[in-house]
Amino acid sequence: MDLELTGLTTLVTGASRGIGFAIAQAFAREGCHVRMAARTAADLETARSKILAESQVGITTHALDLSEKGNINALARRCSKVDILVNNAGGITSGHLREIDEARWRASWELTVFGYINLTREIYRSMCARKSGVIVNVIGVAGERLRHDYIAGGTGNAALMAFTRNLGGERVDHQVRVVDVNPGQIETDRLRARLEKRAQAELGNKNRWRELVEDPPLGRLARPEEVADAVLYLSSARASYISGTIITVDGGCAVRHGS
Repeated sequence: MDLELTGLTTLVTGASRGIGFAIAQAFAREGCHVRMAARTAADLETARSKILAESQVGITTHALDLSEKGNINALARRCSKVDILVNNAGGITSGHLREIDEARWRASWELTVFGYINLTREIYRSMCARKSGVIVNVIGVAGERLRHDYIAGGTGNAALMAFTRNLGGERVDHQVRVVDVNPGQIETDRLRARLEKRAQAELGNKNRWRELVEDPPLGRLARPEEVADAVLYLSSARASYISGTIITVDGGCAVRHGS
Protein backbone atom coordinates (compact mmCIF):
# COMPACT_ATOMS: atom_id res chain seq x y z
CA MET A 1 0.00 0.00 0.00
CA ASP A 2 1.42 3.36 -1.03
CA LEU A 3 0.98 5.79 1.87
CA GLU A 4 2.00 8.73 -0.37
CA LEU A 5 4.43 10.03 2.22
CA THR A 6 7.56 10.13 0.06
CA GLY A 7 9.15 13.57 -0.04
CA LEU A 8 7.07 15.04 2.79
CA THR A 9 8.66 16.54 5.88
CA THR A 10 7.78 15.43 9.39
CA LEU A 11 8.61 16.92 12.79
CA VAL A 12 8.68 14.38 15.62
CA THR A 13 9.20 15.50 19.21
CA GLY A 14 10.66 13.18 21.84
CA ALA A 15 12.34 11.51 18.87
CA SER A 16 15.63 10.27 20.30
CA ARG A 17 14.37 7.00 21.78
CA GLY A 18 11.39 4.75 22.42
CA ILE A 19 8.15 5.45 20.59
CA GLY A 20 9.42 8.75 19.17
CA PHE A 21 12.47 7.13 17.61
CA ALA A 22 10.34 4.32 16.14
CA ILE A 23 8.04 6.94 14.58
CA ALA A 24 10.94 8.95 13.12
CA GLN A 25 12.53 5.78 11.75
CA ALA A 26 9.25 4.63 10.19
CA PHE A 27 8.69 7.96 8.44
CA ALA A 28 12.25 7.87 7.07
CA ARG A 29 11.67 4.36 5.72
CA GLU A 30 8.66 5.75 3.84
CA GLY A 31 10.87 8.39 2.21
CA CYS A 32 9.99 11.32 4.47
CA HIS A 33 12.49 13.94 5.53
CA VAL A 34 12.47 14.01 9.31
CA ARG A 35 13.12 16.74 11.84
CA MET A 36 13.83 15.19 15.24
CA ALA A 37 13.47 17.13 18.49
CA ALA A 38 14.49 16.02 21.99
CA ARG A 39 16.38 17.37 25.00
CA THR A 40 19.78 15.73 24.54
CA ALA A 41 22.01 16.41 21.54
CA ALA A 42 24.07 13.22 21.98
CA ASP A 43 20.98 10.99 22.03
CA LEU A 44 19.60 12.75 18.96
CA GLU A 45 22.84 12.25 17.06
CA THR A 46 22.86 8.54 17.91
CA ALA A 47 19.28 8.22 16.70
CA ARG A 48 20.03 10.20 13.56
CA SER A 49 22.98 7.95 12.70
CA LYS A 50 20.84 4.81 13.08
CA ILE A 51 18.21 6.17 10.70
CA LEU A 52 20.71 7.38 8.10
CA ALA A 53 22.34 3.95 8.09
CA GLU A 54 19.24 2.56 6.39
CA SER A 55 17.36 5.52 4.86
CA GLN A 56 18.70 8.15 2.48
CA VAL A 57 16.54 11.07 3.53
CA GLY A 58 17.16 14.44 5.12
CA ILE A 59 17.43 14.26 8.92
CA THR A 60 17.69 17.42 11.01
CA THR A 61 18.00 17.40 14.80
CA HIS A 62 16.88 20.02 17.32
CA ALA A 63 18.19 19.63 20.88
CA LEU A 64 15.66 21.64 22.90
CA ASP A 65 13.80 21.35 26.19
CA LEU A 66 10.21 21.80 25.06
CA SER A 67 8.93 22.44 28.57
CA GLU A 68 10.19 25.98 27.96
CA LYS A 69 7.87 28.02 25.76
CA GLY A 70 10.72 29.99 24.23
CA ASN A 71 12.14 26.75 22.86
CA ILE A 72 8.77 25.77 21.43
CA ASN A 73 8.56 29.06 19.57
CA ALA A 74 12.12 28.61 18.29
CA LEU A 75 11.36 25.08 17.07
CA ALA A 76 8.15 26.23 15.41
CA ARG A 77 10.04 28.96 13.53
CA ARG A 78 12.61 26.47 12.26
CA CYS A 79 9.97 23.90 11.30
CA SER A 80 7.07 26.06 10.17
CA LYS A 81 6.82 24.37 6.77
CA VAL A 82 6.55 20.75 7.92
CA ASP A 83 3.78 18.65 6.40
CA ILE A 84 3.25 16.49 9.49
CA LEU A 85 3.71 17.27 13.18
CA VAL A 86 3.92 14.41 15.67
CA ASN A 87 3.67 15.58 19.27
CA ASN A 88 5.30 12.86 21.34
CA ALA A 89 7.59 14.49 23.94
CA GLY A 90 6.30 14.09 27.45
CA GLY A 91 6.14 12.40 30.79
CA ILE A 92 3.80 13.37 33.62
CA THR A 93 4.55 12.60 37.26
CA SER A 94 2.72 9.71 38.91
CA GLY A 95 1.06 9.72 42.31
CA HIS A 96 -2.17 10.37 44.18
CA LEU A 97 -3.69 13.83 44.51
CA ARG A 98 -2.46 14.11 48.10
CA GLU A 99 1.11 13.43 46.92
CA ILE A 100 1.30 15.99 44.10
CA ASP A 101 1.38 19.64 45.09
CA GLU A 102 0.57 22.47 42.69
CA ALA A 103 4.21 23.09 41.73
CA ARG A 104 4.81 19.43 40.72
CA TRP A 105 1.49 19.26 38.89
CA ARG A 106 2.20 22.43 36.88
CA ALA A 107 5.77 21.43 36.12
CA SER A 108 4.76 18.01 34.83
CA TRP A 109 2.09 19.52 32.56
CA GLU A 110 4.45 22.05 30.98
CA LEU A 111 6.02 19.57 28.56
CA THR A 112 3.18 17.19 27.75
CA VAL A 113 -0.01 19.24 28.02
CA PHE A 114 1.04 22.82 27.34
CA GLY A 115 3.94 21.66 25.19
CA TYR A 116 1.57 19.84 22.82
CA ILE A 117 -0.90 22.72 22.78
CA ASN A 118 1.67 25.47 22.28
CA LEU A 119 3.62 23.71 19.53
CA THR A 120 0.38 22.80 17.76
CA ARG A 121 -0.78 26.43 17.94
CA GLU A 122 2.37 27.60 16.18
CA ILE A 123 2.58 24.86 13.54
CA TYR A 124 -1.06 24.64 12.53
CA ARG A 125 -1.16 28.37 11.82
CA SER A 126 1.23 27.73 8.95
CA MET A 127 -0.59 24.55 7.91
CA CYS A 128 -3.91 26.39 7.72
CA ALA A 129 -2.37 29.11 5.58
CA ARG A 130 -1.15 26.42 3.16
CA LYS A 131 -4.41 24.46 3.50
CA SER A 132 -2.48 21.26 4.05
CA GLY A 133 -1.11 19.31 6.99
CA VAL A 134 -1.59 16.62 9.62
CA ILE A 135 -1.03 16.82 13.38
CA VAL A 136 -0.76 13.57 15.34
CA ASN A 137 -0.81 13.71 19.12
CA VAL A 138 0.70 10.64 20.78
CA ILE A 139 -0.95 10.82 24.17
CA GLY A 140 -1.61 7.65 26.15
CA VAL A 141 -4.30 5.27 27.30
CA ALA A 142 -4.30 6.76 30.83
CA GLY A 143 -6.75 9.36 29.52
CA GLU A 144 -9.22 6.54 28.83
CA ARG A 145 -8.39 4.14 31.64
CA LEU A 146 -8.19 6.46 34.65
CA ARG A 147 -6.10 5.53 37.69
CA HIS A 148 -6.13 7.36 41.02
CA ASP A 149 -2.37 6.82 41.37
CA TYR A 150 -1.73 8.61 38.06
CA ILE A 151 -4.19 11.44 38.48
CA ALA A 152 -2.07 14.20 36.91
CA GLY A 153 -1.27 12.02 33.91
CA GLY A 154 -4.79 10.74 33.37
CA THR A 155 -6.25 14.22 33.69
CA GLY A 156 -3.65 15.68 31.34
CA ASN A 157 -4.16 12.94 28.77
CA ALA A 158 -7.93 13.37 28.91
CA ALA A 159 -7.49 17.11 28.32
CA LEU A 160 -5.33 16.45 25.27
CA MET A 161 -7.86 13.95 23.94
CA ALA A 162 -10.53 16.66 24.15
CA PHE A 163 -8.11 19.11 22.52
CA THR A 164 -7.58 16.68 19.62
CA ARG A 165 -11.29 16.09 19.08
CA ASN A 166 -12.09 19.79 19.27
CA LEU A 167 -9.35 20.95 16.93
CA GLY A 168 -9.77 17.97 14.61
CA GLY A 169 -13.36 18.98 13.93
CA GLU A 170 -12.57 22.64 13.32
CA ARG A 171 -9.38 22.50 11.31
CA VAL A 172 -10.61 19.99 8.77
CA ASP A 173 -12.37 22.98 7.16
CA HIS A 174 -8.85 24.32 6.52
CA GLN A 175 -7.65 20.95 5.12
CA VAL A 176 -5.65 20.30 8.29
CA ARG A 177 -6.36 17.02 10.06
CA VAL A 178 -5.71 16.46 13.79
CA VAL A 179 -5.71 12.94 15.25
CA ASP A 180 -4.57 11.07 18.35
CA VAL A 181 -2.82 7.75 18.98
CA ASN A 182 -3.13 6.43 22.54
CA PRO A 183 -0.47 3.82 23.35
CA GLY A 184 -0.92 1.41 26.23
CA GLN A 185 2.05 -0.35 27.81
CA ILE A 186 4.82 -0.34 25.21
CA GLU A 187 8.08 -2.26 25.53
CA THR A 188 10.49 0.67 25.51
CA ASP A 189 13.93 0.83 27.09
CA ARG A 190 12.52 3.14 29.76
CA LEU A 191 9.71 0.77 30.75
CA ARG A 192 12.02 -2.24 30.71
CA ALA A 193 14.57 -0.47 32.93
CA ARG A 194 11.85 0.44 35.43
CA LEU A 195 10.53 -3.12 35.54
CA GLU A 196 14.04 -4.56 35.81
CA LYS A 197 14.65 -2.40 38.86
CA ARG A 198 11.43 -3.63 40.44
CA ALA A 199 12.21 -7.24 39.55
CA GLN A 200 15.61 -6.98 41.19
CA ALA A 201 14.09 -5.53 44.35
CA GLU A 202 11.01 -7.77 44.55
CA LEU A 203 12.11 -10.99 42.87
CA GLY A 204 15.88 -10.86 43.30
CA ASN A 205 16.51 -11.10 39.56
CA LYS A 206 16.14 -8.25 37.09
CA ASN A 207 15.70 -10.70 34.20
CA ARG A 208 12.33 -11.74 35.65
CA TRP A 209 10.84 -8.32 34.85
CA ARG A 210 8.24 -9.76 32.48
CA GLU A 211 6.58 -11.47 35.47
CA LEU A 212 5.61 -8.02 36.72
CA VAL A 213 3.53 -7.28 33.62
CA GLU A 214 -0.02 -8.14 34.66
CA ASP A 215 -2.06 -10.14 32.15
CA PRO A 216 -0.76 -8.48 28.96
CA PRO A 217 -3.05 -8.71 25.90
CA LEU A 218 -1.89 -11.28 23.34
CA GLY A 219 0.62 -12.46 25.94
CA ARG A 220 3.07 -9.60 25.39
CA LEU A 221 3.65 -5.87 25.55
CA ALA A 222 3.22 -3.80 22.40
CA ARG A 223 6.28 -2.84 20.36
CA PRO A 224 7.11 0.81 19.60
CA GLU A 225 6.90 -0.05 15.90
CA GLU A 226 3.22 -0.93 16.31
CA VAL A 227 2.50 2.58 17.57
CA ALA A 228 4.57 4.00 14.70
CA ASP A 229 2.49 2.04 12.18
CA ALA A 230 -0.69 3.65 13.51
CA VAL A 231 0.89 7.11 13.35
CA LEU A 232 2.04 6.56 9.76
CA TYR A 233 -1.38 5.42 8.62
CA LEU A 234 -3.17 8.37 10.22
CA SER A 235 -0.63 10.76 8.70
CA SER A 236 -1.03 9.34 5.23
CA ALA A 237 -3.30 9.91 2.25
CA ARG A 238 -4.98 6.60 3.10
CA ALA A 239 -6.52 8.32 6.15
CA SER A 240 -7.49 11.55 4.36
CA TYR A 241 -11.07 11.50 5.73
CA ILE A 242 -10.09 10.89 9.37
CA SER A 243 -9.86 13.83 11.77
CA GLY A 244 -10.67 14.38 15.44
CA THR A 245 -10.31 10.62 15.93
CA ILE A 246 -8.51 8.67 18.66
CA ILE A 247 -6.87 5.33 17.87
CA THR A 248 -5.96 3.24 20.92
CA VAL A 249 -3.01 0.84 20.62
CA ASP A 250 -3.25 -1.25 23.79
CA GLY A 251 -4.45 -4.69 22.71
CA GLY A 252 -7.95 -3.92 23.97
CA CYS A 253 -6.97 -3.25 27.62
CA ALA A 254 -9.03 -0.09 28.03
CA VAL A 255 -12.13 -1.85 26.77
CA ARG A 256 -11.49 -5.09 28.64
CA HIS A 257 -11.04 -3.45 32.04
CA GLY A 258 -13.35 -0.49 31.52
CA SER A 259 -12.43 3.19 31.53
